[in-house]
Amino acid sequence: MMNHVMKIGLGVALSFMTPAQAAEADNFKLSNNQRIACSRGLSAGKLNTSTCKSYAYVFNSKTSEYFRCQVSMALTRDNKEVINVQADGGCTKKPRIFDTDANYSFDATETEPPNTNSFFGPGGYAVWASDNSNLRVRGCIIISSGLGSDIAKCIDMKFE
Repeated sequence: MMNHVMKIGLGVALSFMTPAQAAEADNFKLSNNQRIACSRGLSAGKLNTSTCKSYAYVFNSKTSEYFRCQVSMALTRDNKEVINVQADGGCTKKPRIFDTDANYSFDATETEPPNTNSFFGPGGYAVWASDNSNLRVRGCIIISSGLGSDIAKCIDMKFE
């Protein structure tokens, strides 16, 4: 009986919400391309430290604004026990990819850590966004300048 009352109450509450309010709701979606990278190091006194970082992106499919999120954990141990564990994380808002509101899809990927196959090393990422209603795709590369700012260039794809 209580469940039936709750459904009626919810229906009444929703009936006061105008269609314009419902249409204005933003839709946030998590990208499908999360990665994790870990490193290990030895410090004085034979301590081992392992640090792992992972990135994900949360995308507003209406406005094409997105957030770049990072979580990291560092674990320090000696030969017998874990001495210290630290974790941190947060999301940083990034600018719109498209100037107008629509219905967009999105994905992103991070550059690889420095190795023989990666030119820029860590600090860069690529994002792709597409309009779900039109044949419109934009690809962006964002690279850390090393001077405290990012350099971003976006290209609209041509369909030939």
